[in-house]
Amino acid sequence: MADVNFHFDPICPWAWITSRWVTEVQQLRNYDVSWKFISLKMINESTDYSKMSPGHLEGHVFGLEVLRIASAARTTDGNPGVASVYTAFGTALHTNHRREEAMKDSPAFYAKVLTEAGLPVKWAESSTDTAHDEVIRFESKAALERTGKDVGTPIITFNPQTDREASVFGPVISKIPRGEEAVRLWDAVQIIAESGVSEIKRTLRDRPQYD
Repeated sequence: MADVNFHFDPICPWAWITSRWVTEVQQLRNYDVSWKFISLKMINESTDYSKMSPGHLEGHVFGLEVLRIASAARTTDGNPGVASVYTAFGTALHTNHRREEAMKDSPAFYAKVLTEAGLPVKWAESSTDTAHDEVIRFESKAALERTGKDVGTPIITFNPQTDREASVFGPVISKIPRGEEAVRLWDAVQIIAESGVSEIKRTLRDRPQYD
């Protein structure tokens, strides 16, 4: 059984930073992380995108298509397949700043990123396969049932399917904590999640740092 569930949409830069913090703690504490889906496109189905800043709809569609690729990877390679797809696309999009390339020709980008990562390029064909939407929608709904609505990605569940299960949206962080700093933040966030605190928030944030 996994120690942690991490629900992500690959288009979100903040989720990417948080996910790299999770992988840091995973290595330090030998945790088992189960990579789960949450689609910003699906949870914003009732949103009027014309009232949002340009690029939101395009980005959310892109995120859903990459989640379909990750779902295809899961069917053959299980949880490690999902992790490898997320790492490949997150690195390309965010760390290597290739979002403009991705939005210009998404199908070509999917194939290129998978090839660069040494992953099966055939997975790219799943980007438009709506057969994967059922599981993506199920996991998106499950994530929001744990935190409540009006949140996004990431969502973390500690000790899933145990009597200590606790979930939280975020944390939204601007840089990736490493080493002891990562562990201290982890313990603090887990305590907050398990305490039942509903919200701690400020709107000021630094620009995302991906290294």
